[in-house]
Amino acid sequence: MDILTEALASMRTGHPASVRTNGRAPWGLRLPPVAGAGFHVVLYGTCWLIPLDDAPPHLQPIPLNPGDVVFLRDGRGHILADQPATPAEEPNAEQYRAGSPIGSVTLGGDGPETSLLCGNYHLDQGRPHPLVRQLPEVIHLSTRHGRHPELSAAVQLLGSELENPRIGSDGIVPTLIDSLLLYILRAWLDAQPPADAHGWAAALSDSAVAPALSAVHGDPAAPWTVESLAERAGLSRAAFARRFAALVGEPPMAYLTRWRMTTAARLLRESDAPLTAVAARSGYGSEFAFAKAFKREYGQAPGSYRRQARAA
Repeated sequence: MDILTEALASMRTGHPASVRTNGRAPWGLRLPPVAGAGFHVVLYGTCWLIPLDDAPPHLQPIPLNPGDVVFLRDGRGHILADQPATPAEEPNAEQYRAGSPIGSVTLGGDGPETSLLCGNYHLDQGRPHPLVRQLPEVIHLSTRHGRHPELSAAVQLLGSELENPRIGSDGIVPTLIDSLLLYILRAWLDAQPPADAHGWAAALSDSAVAPALSAVHGDPAAPWTVESLAERAGLSRAAFARRFAALVGEPPMAYLTRWRMTTAARLLRESDAPLTAVAARSGYGSEFAFAKAFKREYGQAPGSYRRQARAA
């Protein structure tokens, strides 16, 4: 079971939104917060990502080079500019041009040009999966000098399709952008030194915790217990429970309940399965027990949640 893919799929509420941003020095663009996670890919040229004045002190300006990728976990507002001191302007609808495969924004003067792919992934930040919640607020990855080859290949493919659109580009580009999120997070996880890894970065490769997580994700309806998961992990009940909680951030049964409710919510949003079927696939023997647990977790009955999600 691919836990990273499942965790992201559980949070997704729509398709990514993206635009190509072309700036000629001097240029600066103040980007507002987005509901989800933001990203930027530098196709060519250089620029800076600058936190807003109200950002935490640990977030500092970041110089960006060709092939660099930035992921903003919480969709925090920020500035993109050719230099940190360049004044930034708000997005202007007149600067936008519709196009294929995506639209573009052009701004600035007549100096050196920088081109970026900018956008956001629609993720439910109200109930983030703990894997995503434990990520840094800003992830900056460079694909130069042979680093992160798979991510580099995705960036090069995106750049090629955007520079020279051909037949099929309208289908290829959205798919590449959608896949880019997984490439970004995989590259970041791979870059964590094993000796320094902690939390989910360590849990996904831990010889005891990873099999238990795969079991829970693979079959959330199974009658899992701490004992049965510990048996899969090859540890005693107590040792497994301590190790799981230390890496995942919550006890095994608490995570199991969380994932069952996440599975149920996704089924309610994306399928027409009757509540009895949703309950069974989420590990509950009766619709009543499921409805009670779901309301405790989400603050509303399953039917109400489904109607609200469909309306949205």
